[in-house]
Amino acid sequence: MKILLHCCCAQCTLYPLKRLKQKGHEVTGFWYNPNIHPYTEYRNRLEAIRYLEGIEPFPIIYEDSYEIEKYLKMVINDLDNRCRYCYELRLFRTAERAKKDEFDRFTTTLLVSPYQDHSLINDLGEKVGKEIGIDFYYEDFRPGFYEGKNFAKEQNLYRQKYCGCIFSEKERYLKRS
Repeated sequence: MKILLHCCCAQCTLYPLKRLKQKGHEVTGFWYNPNIHPYTEYRNRLEAIRYLEGIEPFPIIYEDSYEIEKYLKMVINDLDNRCRYCYELRLFRTAERAKKDEFDRFTTTLLVSPYQDHSLINDLGEKVGKEIGIDFYYEDFRPGFYEGKNFAKEQNLYRQKYCGCIFSEKERYLKRS
């Protein structure tokens, strides 16, 4: 099966990529992350994905468009549900690309993180998939979270400290005070 894998960052890509390949799937990555702030964080994650592509070769489609305004406009009036908007924005674009390029299914590396809402991601993936006309692939990749994190550390890949949005960065610093 041909799967388009939305990649949020290098360390979170490692385990889902490995699992999908082990299951015999033909995997292509997809970089689209308009939520990441600041721009330097966006560039660090993008460069880490490019580096990963060199050490764990697999094709990646890059939609390198820093659309932070699009993300902010979606979430600013409903910050309590910002993750929902963020997931949906990225899943929608991934599904569109998967359909356009004739993939069988699409999925996301967000499913490796124990900090993300899997039920919501799955529900939105199913909804978006139906709307676009392509199936969402759900698998709980969380068992490999630390494997990816450790591999990234060994390979000196950039490892982020928050999900990527300005609001989670704020929360990260406020927790320290």
